Order: sequence, then structure tokens, then C-alpha cells
Amino acid sequence: MSKQQNIDLFGVVTQELGNSMFRVIADDTGLEIICTISGKIRKNFIRIMAGDRVKLEMSPYDLTRGRIVTRIDPIRKVVV
Repeated sequence: MSKQQNIDLFGVVTQELGNSMFRVIADDTGLEIICTISGKIRKNFIRIMAGDRVKLEMSPYDLTRGRIVTRIDPIRKVVV
């Protein structure tokens, strides 16, 4: 794997931590991942709460940390 390859996963936010950090459980593996939000979500003031489905991006070097890339809309089942 090169440095630029990231692992993409889907998961559910279970807990909101301080300083824009979230605890997410991945759908595929069931791992508990500590995630922060990406700059695009922060810039557009998209709110993420416990229970939201999200798309994650993780580095292959540290599988306990990740970045929330998008929030999935539960009503329309589309990526926001």
C-alpha cells in the first residue's frame, strides 16, 4: 500500500466526544474507531449526532483512528 491509499468504511456514531471527536462502530468489522470530522463537513456546518450513519476514511497505519468524510441521510438513503 502506498501512503495515499485510505481504507473506506461505513459506520454508526455511538458517542459524541469533546473537541469535534466521535466514537464510531464500523459496520463491516465491528471495530470501535475514534473519528474527527473532515474540513469539508466543518466548513459547511454539517451537524453529526449519535445514531447518524457516516462514511469513514482510515489510514492503514493506525486502525483505531479515522476521519468522518460524509454523513448519510437516513430519510433518503443518499450521501449528503
